[in-house]
Amino acid sequence: MTTEAGIVSVVIPTLNEAETIAAVIAAVPRPLVREVIVADGGSTDATVAEALAAGARVLDAGRGYGQACAAGAAAADPASTILVFLDGDGADRVDLMARLVGPIADGAQDFVLATRTRGGREAGAMAWHQVLAGRLAGMAMRLLYGVPYTDMCAFRAIRRAALADLALRERGYGWNIEMQMLAARARLRILEVPLPYRRRAGGQSKVAGSLRGSLRAGWRIGATLLRVATGRG
Repeated sequence: MTTEAGIVSVVIPTLNEAETIAAVIAAVPRPLVREVIVADGGSTDATVAEALAAGARVLDAGRGYGQACAAGAAAADPASTILVFLDGDGADRVDLMARLVGPIADGAQDFVLATRTRGGREAGAMAWHQVLAGRLAGMAMRLLYGVPYTDMCAFRAIRRAALADLALRERGYGWNIEMQMLAARARLRILEVPLPYRRRAGGQSKVAGSLRGSLRAGWRIGATLLRVATGRG
């Protein structure tokens, strides 16, 4: 994975993750990764300072989960051929990143996602409505494209050229499902890998941490699914 086929940039979208971001960055397997980019969405705590001290490159990405992911992808080292996305809350098993990157670097896959619903989860790591949303979205995408997704986990790796070809439009919480739908529609080689998933290590979830956050994210995900499914993007 040190060949040109496996030069990796990691993108971590953040918003007020000062309690966890340094540990997440420290867990990134540096022999595998060229750079870590923290794409910050306007944190009002010490997220930026903690990320810089931990050795990441920090971007002022603007608000919106998808906006942060897109900004991080655009800013990645031009030599990078694989992009990895993950959350900054400490829930993803960053130390197992090679399981996502390896199949792409070896030329077997284009897009590899962690699945939390098929991996071992700590008690309380996912709310019931997150599990349900992933299953319903997976059923819809299987009906539409024949790809049996089981989750919409943020921890994922994709060939950079493939991501560019998908031309994602979503800049909010629909980013992940839009990527999965467009990847399936484009007939990319897709693999889900069961990985363990932990409770967030600190702070409050912007999605599952409140009813308002859950409703807002759910609406955006549903709207994105409908837009892509009906061919409007």
